[in-house]
Amino acid sequence: MAPRAYWKGSLKLSLVSCPVVLYPASTSVEKTRFHLINRETGNRLKQQMVDSETGDIVEGDQKGRGYELSKGQYVEIEPEELEAVQIESNHTIDIDSFVPRDEIDQRYLNDPYYIAPDGKAAIDAFAVIRDAMKDQDRVALARIVLTNREHIIAIEPMGKGMLGTTLRFPYELRDEAEFFDDIKAPKITKDMVELAGHILQTKAAHFDPSEFKDQYETALKALVKRKASGKPIKLPEPEERPDHVVSLMDALKQSLNGKSGKKTARAAPRRTSTHRRTAKKAHRSAARQRKAG
Repeated sequence: MAPRAYWKGSLKLSLVSCPVVLYPASTSVEKTRFHLINRETGNRLKQQMVDSETGDIVEGDQKGRGYELSKGQYVEIEPEELEAVQIESNHTIDIDSFVPRDEIDQRYLNDPYYIAPDGKAAIDAFAVIRDAMKDQDRVALARIVLTNREHIIAIEPMGKGMLGTTLRFPYELRDEAEFFDDIKAPKITKDMVELAGHILQTKAAHFDPSEFKDQYETALKALVKRKASGKPIKLPEPEERPDHVVSLMDALKQSLNGKSGKKTARAAPRRTSTHRRTAKKAHRSAARQRKAG
């Protein structure tokens, strides 16, 4: 059975228009979910809205929306007032511009959608727009209304179809300066950077999401299966955190030599004496190993 379309409308480029459908590209259906239950009866619990001051249960016809102006002071917004400012969907994806793919800051990427032509009559126009973007390696920036809000969506070719990713607005991003400005600039040696570079080379790979393993989800499924079959659950012993301290240079060298990092949990402040000589020896040793290999 074909998946149900999340949105139907038209993709419009100037005077060229074609019917399209959107499908969510991600899903959380397979994730393990839990419900709140009554331990005594085993029945599922039902949530209720309660007045934060009086403790009284608030029924549906008493619920409203309010914006907090100051602590405990709200201005109530009526449903019809919200409807007055909602953007009416014209079911059109209006392409405004095409930008180089590498200019899109990944922090703006939000929800992905698959975009496909809606019907045989749409295939030609759909393919023209898709292939033109593919030839010029450009991403379309367009506007679309989803759930009564206008979104910016980035559209790019993907196989026979297209991928549309809604983008966050600038006000939704935090300024990195709040988190990075206090990071000091330590004086690290060139040898340390080179050793770290060698470690990176030993772990070089290609992006392959099929190798991603959700260990927590796997453990949850095993826990539920074991508990449902009546088998006992053995709780793991708390791990002791290693307290061994080594220098940053020693940690880098041990990592390069393939030794376990369990004993290098914390790096002590680096010592400037003798490290340059040992780093050069390690560098020459690593070079000989690569040449021999």
